[in-house]
Amino acid sequence: MIFEWLTADGFFASTDGNLDWVVPDEAQARAAANEIGRFDTVLFGRRTYEQFAGFWPRVLDDDHSDTLPDPHHPGRRSREHRIVAVALDTMTKLVFSRTLKEAGWRNSRIIRSFDPRAIEAMKQQPGKDMIVFGSGSIVSQLTEHGLIDEYHFVACPVFIGQGRPLLGGLPSPVRLDLIDAATYESGDLMLRYARVS
Repeated sequence: MIFEWLTADGFFASTDGNLDWVVPDEAQARAAANEIGRFDTVLFGRRTYEQFAGFWPRVLDDDHSDTLPDPHHPGRRSREHRIVAVALDTMTKLVFSRTLKEAGWRNSRIIRSFDPRAIEAMKQQPGKDMIVFGSGSIVSQLTEHGLIDEYHFVACPVFIGQGRPLLGGLPSPVRLDLIDAATYESGDLMLRYARVS
């Protein structure tokens, strides 16, 4: 499964990679906290890994209460984001990068080249599901090889005019089936799609 924040004009990150345009929503945060237990492995591209590794372990280590800072809502604290932080910290983290020297976040491993057969073999192993956050180049490659079963998007009611598109270089269209949709008070729209077999 992938989880992506998207702008209403179709970008998953600003041109500099930040997500300061995300419209936070408490119900969406609760949904994320409820879902995160489904996964035991997360796949990252280098940039997304560095963003996550720069935030999640640090706030978990620096905070000893049952909450931590909300990454999308400065000044607020969140029990739900603490649940996500704990889960991310314990998951296996696979980082696809040719240039990253080391991956110091607990349970992280660098993979130097993308091999779709290796990913398919991982999917067949016992355990929980895999998830991808951000990581547009990895999402593009996984999509091209039919390796993503479910796409989970939260579209925010904001235009940013320019940014990073999620997918690029697909050789042909990929059909999706809508399996769930929900609106939040913030104006965010959750869309969950399954890949058409």
